[in-house]
Amino acid sequence: MSIEIREEPTTALGDHARISIAFDVRSVLDVDVRGSGLGGLLLVERPVAEPWIKDYDLGEENRPTLLADQFDISNWGLVSAWDGPIRIGGALIAYDTESVRMLEGRRDLAVIWDIRVAPQWRRTGIGRLLFRAVESWARTRACRRLDVETQNINVAACRFYASMGCVLRRIDRFAYPDLPREVQLLWTKELDARPR
Repeated sequence: MSIEIREEPTTALGDHARISIAFDVRSVLDVDVRGSGLGGLLLVERPVAEPWIKDYDLGEENRPTLLADQFDISNWGLVSAWDGPIRIGGALIAYDTESVRMLEGRRDLAVIWDIRVAPQWRRTGIGRLLFRAVESWARTRACRRLDVETQNINVAACRFYASMGCVLRRIDRFAYPDLPREVQLLWTKELDARPR
């Protein structure tokens, strides 16, 4: 296996979007609120009675190809993983965009907007390579923090981000009114930034 990680212009989002982001939901992380919240919150993994497939690309607002209609993505980054001539993964990075709330108006913060690995390449280390490339991309722009949003229904992603040194920063049980089964989980990794 000879994997190459490349930085690409965001004009390649159409090719990036062809990689499936769908995943199997076999368990979820339930939020156990203790003592009305005064006793803390605990995430408890629970198997689901009937597994299902979640595909965020099915929602119009989530498709990478439509992001330029919603945001100025001229400062964003795209890193891709290749096995020879075959695109097998990629990560889209939001950066320095006033209209992206997760960026908090900061220029020292980057957000992994979208990370995806072709299903047959999952659990082979491609996600780790992409995450490291995102860290490098962010550091070269003097970012001191890297954030990523996921949901309690994506247990594999939660484990992945924790294994990459991210810490859970925020839990929002009411972030998705149209998706009552989903809880927003925001992860953070502090970076030692290198100046441009």
